Amino acid sequence: MAQKRNFKDSIRRMFLLHAFVPIFLLFILFLIFTVVNARFMLIHQTKEAGRTIRSSLGEVYRSYHEEVNRMAGLREVVEYADTRRGGPRVYEEFYNFNNRQQVKSIMHILNKNGEILASSANLSPESSENALKAIVLRMSRTGQPLLAESNHIRFSHDRYTVYTFAKEIRKDGKIIGYLTYQLYEEDFQKLIFVQNNEIAIVTDQHQTIIATTNNIVRGLLNKLTLEKKNGYILINNGKYYGSETSIPQAQWRIYTLNAIQLMNYTYLSLVVFFAIASVLLLFLIQVLARTVSARHTRAIDKLIYAVRQLQAGNMQSYVHIDSGDEFETLANQYNTMLSRLNELLARNEELSDLRRVAEVKHLQSQFHPHFIFNVLETLRYAIVVDNKLAQDIVLILSRLLRYSISTEGNTVTFKDDLNYVADYLKLQHMRFKDRLSYTMNVNEEAMEALVPRLMLQVVIENSIKYGYRQKERLHISVNGYVTGSDLTIEVTDDGGGMSEERLREVRGIMLDPDNESPHIGLNNLHRRLVLMYGERYGINIDSVSEEGTAVLIIIPFRKEDADV
Repeated sequence: MAQKRNFKDSIRRMFLLHAFVPIFLLFILFLIFTVVNARFMLIHQTKEAGRTIRSSLGEVYRSYHEEVNRMAGLREVVEYADTRRGGPRVYEEFYNFNNRQQVKSIMHILNKNGEILASSANLSPESSENALKAIVLRMSRTGQPLLAESNHIRFSHDRYTVYTFAKEIRKDGKIIGYLTYQLYEEDFQKLIFVQNNEIAIVTDQHQTIIATTNNIVRGLLNKLTLEKKNGYILINNGKYYGSETSIPQAQWRIYTLNAIQLMNYTYLSLVVFFAIASVLLLFLIQVLARTVSARHTRAIDKLIYAVRQLQAGNMQSYVHIDSGDEFETLANQYNTMLSRLNELLARNEELSDLRRVAEVKHLQSQFHPHFIFNVLETLRYAIVVDNKLAQDIVLILSRLLRYSISTEGNTVTFKDDLNYVADYLKLQHMRFKDRLSYTMNVNEEAMEALVPRLMLQVVIENSIKYGYRQKERLHISVNGYVTGSDLTIEVTDDGGGMSEERLREVRGIMLDPDNESPHIGLNNLHRRLVLMYGERYGINIDSVSEEGTAVLIIIPFRKEDADV
């Protein structure tokens, strides 16, 4: 007990001593991290918002700049401006474009005097018509073929546009009208609302505000007025960090502003800090604990390593400890337990092998009564009909019996087993005459394969036994071939077949390892193949009523002796 108490006390004292240092360091790191991270996050979020808005607005400007040039030169637009015909096609082109845009617009087609010929707006107030005439007049006087400028124009339902693209429509080199796109203010505002940013402003080259998320930045005549002091921007006595970027081709300037609210960022920093600090503290404590306890826990480490090796399947993971204390006693007990476990596993494996061999032998032996019964039935009928035929049957039967009772092994070449099947079918042909025919088509490679003795007997018996129940004539076909690493054998007949319900019943009997029904032939064969080769091998049966039955047998393709 004294030894255990001293061990615990020494670990506790050393741990407390070494834990004081990382706690102190983490406190210092916390103060530095909070200040630096608050500043870094504020700058990063503001600049990132500016880059996001610049990317979105740049795409808007590019799309409309290309579209106004394309649309003004479109044959349908020129024809409409000249003859007022083809209006539906013009509107279709506009709406196809406008529906794809993040910032929607109003389209106008004007004659060269600024009068509206076509408009996508339902109703335009007089002020908007005057603004359009002013745009046409300005383009006509300056000779500008393309105009892109900010202007604040009111349309129906109190909706405003804040930017205009205008392009001349020419025919045969003469101006016959103008095409305008006027972009909605509310869509601009939606586009510049981005996450982690409080105020966004878009202006033209004259500092006229095109769109903003907060009207507190609007000055006289819709101009942007920002007061800067000590690197910050002051708005209504509030201090903001600002970032500025631009879209050169549009001559737009983009401003993003975030209020300096240190407390909110401090809370966020605390969460991040404590997460990082917890991981760091856990790591440091683990390192220190290993350093402190290494001298005292070598025996424990050896035992843990041995147990893990045992969990991984290493049944020889014995451990050797000569510490002279309780850990040595524990190691000796572990070694004794492992030795007993190995003995039990070896005994269990031996018993499993014996049971497996016994079951295969039992299943194999059950083929013979079926076979002998059917052959004797054939012989009985042959004696009555033809003595010479009976003699032939006796000769073939003796050859079959000699083969079936042979003890040279459980597996034979497929060629030998096929000869047995051929003899059996000869006997049945002697019985049924022209009512029974058969064919065998097995390639040379398959002939050399090793197969279980008497494998096809029960299948052929079933074909004859059930095939004549609904038909007078029967044809049996045996095919064998090698596919990849497997030997595939197909036995088909054109007998009466089975209904779907009966087929399901037969499949269930065949696959049941605890089958107790009187129909054991296919069940025995399938069980035998599964025991010998594994679950992926065995029999598959298919049948169609009035058409016949097909039995598919798949086993591994082997040429060497593979006795169970």
